[in-house]
Amino acid sequence: MDKAEKAEVVEELKSVFADAGSLVVAHYTGMTVSQMSDLRARMRAAGASFKVAKNRLAVRALQGTPVEGISHLFKGPTGIAFSKDPVAASKVAVAYAKDNDKLVILGGSVGTTALDAEGVKALATLPSLDELRGKLVGLILAPATKIAGVIQAPAGQLARVLSAYSRKEAA
Repeated sequence: MDKAEKAEVVEELKSVFADAGSLVVAHYTGMTVSQMSDLRARMRAAGASFKVAKNRLAVRALQGTPVEGISHLFKGPTGIAFSKDPVAASKVAVAYAKDNDKLVILGGSVGTTALDAEGVKALATLPSLDELRGKLVGLILAPATKIAGVIQAPAGQLARVLSAYSRKEAA
């Protein structure tokens, strides 16, 4: 790799680090090509990506960014999972690491906060942004549904009473 290619990779990684809502750094020693392809496919399905980069170039790209504190994680064969959604990359990485012991999560970051491996695992248990939006909409709609049910209840009870009286008179 010549200097121009290295500079291009560093700039690409800088944009990844700047745009990512979350980063997960993991060792992938011993993973086969098919396992790596499966991991990348799962990441893509969740709106995340997994990239392997040279450690020196990744550390160089981290300099001057808000997540510079995770540069100590780049030792050995490391891969970077990243996504704009703060929890997508960590969810997929943690789930894949449970199935495949060759992927070892080292740490990561959310926004400007550096996380250790336990922090990444805790982040993976949080609901995604879309799930939170769905829950919020459900909470907003719940009172309206309950009000409609309360308003309709007396009319339903009156109809049942009238129906019972008509059956009684018919008998």
